[in-house]
Amino acid sequence: MTNNFEFITAGDKPALLGLSTPELQETAKTAFDQLGYKVHTAINHGELLYKFSQIPYQVVVLEELFSAGKPEENESLITLQHMPMHMRRHAVFVLFGFSMATFNPLQAFQYGVHAVVNPSEMFLLIQLVQKAVADNDLFLHAFRDAHQRPRLPAERN
Repeated sequence: MTNNFEFITAGDKPALLGLSTPELQETAKTAFDQLGYKVHTAINHGELLYKFSQIPYQVVVLEELFSAGKPEENESLITLQHMPMHMRRHAVFVLFGFSMATFNPLQAFQYGVHAVVNPSEMFLLIQLVQKAVADNDLFLHAFRDAHQRPRLPAERN
């Protein structure tokens, strides 16, 4: 594991990158730095899943072929797809892949992520991340509001 002890404060916006291609990782890291995220990277499935279980990441970016030869061998993606919603609700998931059509909602739904990005359109990454996060915040606004609202004694039973 790379960073054994790194503190995350309430004001931090943590992002986790699971990218095997060095050029994609560098471009994504730069984009997230510009957006004010505290960026962590993972080099394999075990490290990615361990880090995800330790910190409530706001954004998780995975490459379709992260530590895999074929998409169906991507253990991180498979694990995240089958993870219960209460464990993944806090994060926006973005999947990179050359077979992806950037920001195609049906393809994102098919893979169980919030957004898909074709690496040939990495120059749009900042805008794409901002849109995916804003869309997710809008979608979950009512849920989060109801979850944080104090309950009346009659509602508690």
